[in-house]
Amino acid sequence: MSGGLTSMLPLPDVPLLTVGLKRAAWVDPDGSFDDLAMNDARARLLQERVPPMVVHAKSVARRLGLESLPAFDLLELFAFVRPAEFCLPTVRGLLDVLDLPTPSNLIDEALALKDAATVLLAELRAGRDREAAAIAGRMNGWPWASYVQVALGDVEPGTRGFAVWRALPEIPEGGPEEPPSHHPVQPEEARRQLAAIVGERAEARPSQADYASAVALAFQPRDVPGEPRVVLAEAGTGVGKTLGYLAPATVWAQKNGGAVWISTYTRNLQAQIDSELDRVYPDPAQKAARAVVRKGRENYLCLLNYEELAGVAGNAPQPGGAVAAGLMARWVAATRDGDLTGGDFPGWLPDLLGRARTLGLADRRGECIYSACHHFDRCFVERSIRKAKRAEIVVANHALVMIQGALNGGDDGAVPARLVFDEGHHVFDAADSAFSAQLSGGEGQEVRRWLLGAEGGMRSRARGLRRRIEELITDERMAADLDALLKFAKDLPGEGWPERLAEGRSAGPVEAFLALVRQQVLARQTGQGDALYSLEADVRPTIPEMQQAALDAKAALEALKTPADRLIKRLADRLGEEAEDLDRDVRRRIEGAVRSLERRLVIPLTGWISMLSALNGEEDKDFVDWFGLDREGGQDVDVGMHRHWLDPSKPFAKAVASSAHGLVVTSATLTDRSGDGEADWKAAERRLGLPYLSLEAVRAQVASPYDYAAQTRVFVVDDVRREDIAQVSAAYRALFLASGGGALGLFTAISRLKGVHGRISADLEDRGLPLYAQHVDAMETSSLIDVFRGEEDACLLGTDAVRDGVDVPGRSLRLIVFDRLPWPRPTILHKARRNAFGGWGWDQRLVRLKLKQAFGRLVRRATDHGVFVLLEPLPSQFKGAFPPGVVIERVGLAEAVRRTREFLAERSLDG
Repeated sequence: MSGGLTSMLPLPDVPLLTVGLKRAAWVDPDGSFDDLAMNDARARLLQERVPPMVVHAKSVARRLGLESLPAFDLLELFAFVRPAEFCLPTVRGLLDVLDLPTPSNLIDEALALKDAATVLLAELRAGRDREAAAIAGRMNGWPWASYVQVALGDVEPGTRGFAVWRALPEIPEGGPEEPPSHHPVQPEEARRQLAAIVGERAEARPSQADYASAVALAFQPRDVPGEPRVVLAEAGTGVGKTLGYLAPATVWAQKNGGAVWISTYTRNLQAQIDSELDRVYPDPAQKAARAVVRKGRENYLCLLNYEELAGVAGNAPQPGGAVAAGLMARWVAATRDGDLTGGDFPGWLPDLLGRARTLGLADRRGECIYSACHHFDRCFVERSIRKAKRAEIVVANHALVMIQGALNGGDDGAVPARLVFDEGHHVFDAADSAFSAQLSGGEGQEVRRWLLGAEGGMRSRARGLRRRIEELITDERMAADLDALLKFAKDLPGEGWPERLAEGRSAGPVEAFLALVRQQVLARQTGQGDALYSLEADVRPTIPEMQQAALDAKAALEALKTPADRLIKRLADRLGEEAEDLDRDVRRRIEGAVRSLERRLVIPLTGWISMLSALNGEEDKDFVDWFGLDREGGQDVDVGMHRHWLDPSKPFAKAVASSAHGLVVTSATLTDRSGDGEADWKAAERRLGLPYLSLEAVRAQVASPYDYAAQTRVFVVDDVRREDIAQVSAAYRALFLASGGGALGLFTAISRLKGVHGRISADLEDRGLPLYAQHVDAMETSSLIDVFRGEEDACLLGTDAVRDGVDVPGRSLRLIVFDRLPWPRPTILHKARRNAFGGWGWDQRLVRLKLKQAFGRLVRRATDHGVFVLLEPLPSQFKGAFPPGVVIERVGLAEAVRRTREFLAERSLDG
């Protein structure tokens, strides 16, 4: 394989290494090779101390039981040569994207590494990129640097180096936005637009046109303030709902000069919608102008943070700092939108470079200084905000939309008037998160850091409030307010608070309160005080000292909030009093400072003060309060008081839905199938808060075109002891082997997932079936799903996050095994909601919806087929989770294995 390519360019004279789960392949520079046990491969690495050539060094190190592995990592070279391009973080994934032959074993994989390196270096030579040469010249300590420079040859290095922001285009300014008109979209218009989008040659899909017609009813003018036009549309998998709602949405946007916001719950669906928009706007320039993906600012790279990383890496190089700065520089120069949590950012790059030097470059602490930043006119966040103001379609997520509603427009003042909530079954959960509050050590420390910046000589990019707004302080009263604010900030938990609480030496009134919270949680456990996992306790009755401690903490927070309120008012007054003199940038900075102070300080303080007041007053029936102690691996990581709405659809209805003119909520699993159709619709409406709006929603239900009875099988295995992890593991092993891979194992507990992985991974590898696992493999969940999707015979183990994020059409997903019924955890919050929303019927509804959602992953297109296996008896009340016509068969494990093998083999031959 490697003979014709490797003579083109000099390559590192180092061993080539690939690893499986039990064996490793080692190829010496002279071409001799060995098939080694993992222990032998580890020993050879430690003995020879030569950095090998590998793919994904962190993953290789983990499989070999090493903390780190200095190496010529081909993923790093790929990220340098092809920044902002997708690649599976595996040997086969890399070879595939480079159009190199697929190897059949570990030895061939190792031999192919040189071919991959040669192709990448040859691309650099052909490109003659001056800025690549400049960046490589500054990447001190990067093993590939000298080889990159040789490949670039006599190319004169550019002048920017790490300062790639200088080449980014400035954001064009636009005039004031005009409010949209209110012309309706007729169902016939939606059908015509859909036909134009899908094209004349597309397969006829009457159900998709019916769906588009129904959704169009949400694009009528509203008649009463606070009462939007609402359509609840359940569309089975295969209907094509994305284009179905984009058709009337784009008609409305073009007729009225406004934007329709499409909100999703998962990154995966957001990326799918972005891809489908290529059909709506075939011209890339037109798409760039009319459609934008919006996320919260914490998802985008902050150029100021990157500049500080680049400065540190260039002036006083830290181990890996210059490498991270260089690879991030290449991505910054190539990215479409600067999105670190999707889009064109390689999901595996944080695994290689560390989160602090990748995802940590986002503005995750709300420290933006807006127009005071010299990157403001090139800022990725600002670019997305300005584009969204003039777009026709804005693809966002539930969290951002909730924040926009709660804060009356959020960062940009935009309150979406026309909204489509895809993955509508998650609106309740998204609202639950968005409208909750948590007074904890971790949250308090974040607010303190936001106000004071790095303390005690710590090296950090954290910028305190004084540094961010001192140029806006124009008189002594404002200066006094700022001084008081920063003084009282020291009453919040500071660095080292977990150790102080554990040792009984809390500092300040808030830490003293949290110490008692921790004491009460531990005291109220029933023999589980040393548990590895998180603990919780009711807030009432309190231990004796708690009420006074709550009063003291409340007083401290009120002392902090008072100067914050005054400072916000004085800053806002400047906007009116100096309107004629303020230039645009100063006005922007003031507006940004006011929004930040309200969002990052006043809103949480208001919630915390209310929570503490409740401990000395009457219980508020709208809320559920509890004390919690968060643990990871038996170590305390946070402690605090939590508050959630008993019914989070209530604030959602008030803050988001009532301000909209039109609202579409859609999903394949919007309603339950309890046997009472009217009750199912009413339950869906209740979870969306529609009873609080006093309006009638349009209900639409379009069945899937798929023949689930023919395309799927459902087996309920009744002879595996659920408590015996050995039996559960044996079941997973046998079923995964029967399917020949393409298998997704879903778990309700991480500990069970890890236990099964440890018992079956080696056996599957011996059969040629790679096994990946959430919480085990050194990859982000999105990368694991990408690998699973890209390798037809791979297997994947995961929890809820994998179930909700997986969209894997074709043979890559042909078996789903669920370890047990997904009952909700019996937390204090869940028990309160169960009592309020129908008792055990509430629990059963949640289980059915989760099963329905999991089963829906199995068939994503007409040619798909697959098997769903539950390793626990299925009570009759849960059979409605599966489509009509699907026969649920109760069988033993041996029978399930045999019939899984036979069904998938038959369908494979049919395909």
